[in-house]
Parts: sequence; structure tokens; C-alpha cells
Amino acid sequence: MNFKEALTTLPQYILPHHALSQLMSKLTHCENRSFKNLFIKQIIRHYGVNMAEALEPDINAYKSFNHFFTRALKPGIRPLSTERNAIVCPADGAVSQAGSITDGDIFQAKGKSFSATDLLGGDAARAEPFNNGVFTTIYLSPKDYHRLHMPLTGTLREMVHIPGRLFSVNGATVNSVPGLFARNERVAAIFDTEIGPMALILVGAIFVSSVETVWHGVVTPPSITEVQSWQYRDDAPTLNIGEEMGRFNMGSTIIVLFGKDKAEWDAEFKAGKTVKLGELIGKVIG
Repeated sequence: MNFKEALTTLPQYILPHHALSQLMSKLTHCENRSFKNLFIKQIIRHYGVNMAEALEPDINAYKSFNHFFTRALKPGIRPLSTERNAIVCPADGAVSQAGSITDGDIFQAKGKSFSATDLLGGDAARAEPFNNGVFTTIYLSPKDYHRLHMPLTGTLREMVHIPGRLFSVNGATVNSVPGLFARNERVAAIFDTEIGPMALILVGAIFVSSVETVWHGVVTPPSITEVQSWQYRDDAPTLNIGEEMGRFNMGSTIIVLFGKDKAEWDAEFKAGKTVKLGELIGKVIG
């Protein structure tokens, strides 16, 4: 950890993460026209948000900042890859990491790793199908589209809400906080696909006011103290490749897991790459 990273990270250990996120939730859901428009304009200007891609480009049409932040895109603006056996990108963002799950461990940054078991709520049986498989971690910045979509067609088997802290997920914090993604509050969805289980983990962060899925609605808040699981059998939804599966109310990170010898990432899909929803990031091989 260098000096700059220390200044960014160390204060976060003592911050009241959830209280600050609850406050931010109130601000982002405020429907005062002047306040929310000023908030929206500042974010557009500071981060360079491309409103030409939005289904609704007029900021006056959004009832709150959060309504703007989770905006829909124009139809066809993110075409799905048509390549055979494609695995597509689940979100707009930047690749934090992509690689192999080695003996149950997932690489984070700068010599730091965390286990798939910890990431998935401490259940070794839940994590076992992903041992020696592949993973990717994609970070969504404030300028990005904040809905999440299916990398591959799948039928939902289980959703797990896992309690934790809400550290920032920016580069400095990822480089500095051990096991960050397995420490933050998160929602994991396990799908059955043509190549076996696929896990999509929606990781919360400071100022992320909630995580929701299309089949459940808002999962968090409220925050919890114990892991909570929902099983899906006769009523299990099937979502097609490219279909929306959830969203962040404020932004964070999505992690994707596949099993051993089931999928491989594209050669250009690596840490630091900017990605767009629907583009080819890998292929089915199992």
C-alpha cells in the first residue's frame, strides 16, 4: 500500500459504512426538482455521462437522482454478440481482473486473493462447482449504465444475501484491503446453464443504497447479520443471454464465475480493458 492508497483506504475502516449509505439513499431518492437536477448535472459534467445513449435524455424527466442513475438505454444501443458459443459482457464498465480460480482462490490485486467459498457466503458446497474454473470482476463507475444483464442463458437455482462491510471498490481500495469483495455486503445468484453452474455476484460498496434483481425486487437494504438464501425450483425463472437480471442503485462491481473447463475468456479480455454490455468476452467450451 503506497501513501496515496493509505490516505484513501485507512479512514474507511472506521467509517459507519451502512449509516452513510442510508443517508446517501435518502439524498439519491429525493424528488426535489432543483436538488436532483443539480445532482444529475454535476455527475454528467464530472464523469462525462453520455446521455445520447439514454432512452430518456432529458434530465427533467427523472423523478430523482436514482431514477437517472438506473436509466434505461435506447433499444439496440448495446447489440449482443452473434458469435457462436458467445459469453457476453454483463455490464458497462472496466475489467478489474479476469482469470482462473486456482485451488478455490480468486485473484484480487497486488498479491491479494480471496476464496470462492468466502465470496459465496462460506458454503463450501456452493463454491465447489467453480473450483479451478474462471472468474471476472467488472467495476461500474458513476458514468456507466447501471443495469446488469445475463452473460449466458440460465435458470435461477439460488439467491444468497451475504452481510458485510461497504468499503469503496475503487482501484486504491481494491489494491489495499485484503479480501475486499468477500468482505463487502453482496448478493449472489447461482444459475444453471448449458455448461453447468454460473454465479453472478453483485457486490455492494459505500454509498450503494441498494441492490435489486428482476425476480425479487430490492434485496438490500435492509442489511442483515446472517447469510440468507432463497431456493428456486418449480418457480425458477429462466433468463436469456443479454436479458436484464438486476441493478445497482448507485454503482459497484459484478463478479462472474464458471466451472472448470466450461468457459474461456477472450484473449483481449483482461484487467484494465473498458467493456460494454453485450460484447463478446469469452466462449463456452464445456
